[in-house]
Amino acid sequence: MPGPCNTKRKKKCQSRRDKKVHSSQTSLDSQIDAQTTPPPPHEPDPPQPLNLGHINDLRPEYDIHHPHEPPDPCDPPPHDLDSESPLTAPNIYDPGNGPRVRNAFAFLSSFFSQPPAMDDPMCAEFAQEEILQMLRTVLPEETAIILWYNKSRSTGRVCPSCRRLYNLGDVLPNLTQEGAKHCSEPRSPYLSREQEISGLCSPLCFIMACFNHPTAIKTTWGRVAEEMDDYTWNLLNGPGVGAGDKALSLLMKMTRLSDLGLGQLCLPDIDFDSQVKE
Repeated sequence: MPGPCNTKRKKKCQSRRDKKVHSSQTSLDSQIDAQTTPPPPHEPDPPQPLNLGHINDLRPEYDIHHPHEPPDPCDPPPHDLDSESPLTAPNIYDPGNGPRVRNAFAFLSSFFSQPPAMDDPMCAEFAQEEILQMLRTVLPEETAIILWYNKSRSTGRVCPSCRRLYNLGDVLPNLTQEGAKHCSEPRSPYLSREQEISGLCSPLCFIMACFNHPTAIKTTWGRVAEEMDDYTWNLLNGPGVGAGDKALSLLMKMTRLSDLGLGQLCLPDIDFDSQVKE
């Protein structure tokens, strides 16, 4: 039979249940509040300056587009490095059969040019600047300089035909392709004499100089006017066949005379040809 003690016990149990429910409800509410409460506001970092150069470095090459601009007609054409050499061609070159001179005027001031032989009266006479000026009036510039050089030097020579540079007494390679076959042949005395008279270095060069007077080749080679007959001299004074280099032909004729014919050029009233024949 229930009594007062049972009623008190029930009230205590009920109060305990209410406390448990309240405490659990409080913990649940705190968890919900913790989850739903927004975090405190975060201040953003100040913006950094944009490095455009770094971005351009990362861009692929095909993204960079350069519009095509037509060439300006006033601009000079592009320089082709392969078409020209930055260095000028040397004045002395060797094609395989002896050194050659490209420019006679530049050669006079080069290391390879010999000084005039002032101890030789004839060379000293031709070494005067006035002689060169007179030669320039009758011969082209290059031919006149070569002739003046050959007559004012004792041993130095430049061939007027092939421009080969040599000294009197040198054994020169043959200019023909079959030169090796003729190396053992004896040296002609007429060749040595012709090199001294005109500077023409080989039989081939002398033939080129006599191309306008082919019938006078044999009787003129290695001889001066005093050593030639009247027939040969008349051939050289004639018009010739109209072939070959006229300047080279005139040089060949001038070198037959001891004064290169300059006396007749300066004194046209005197008949030097008759004096030569006598």
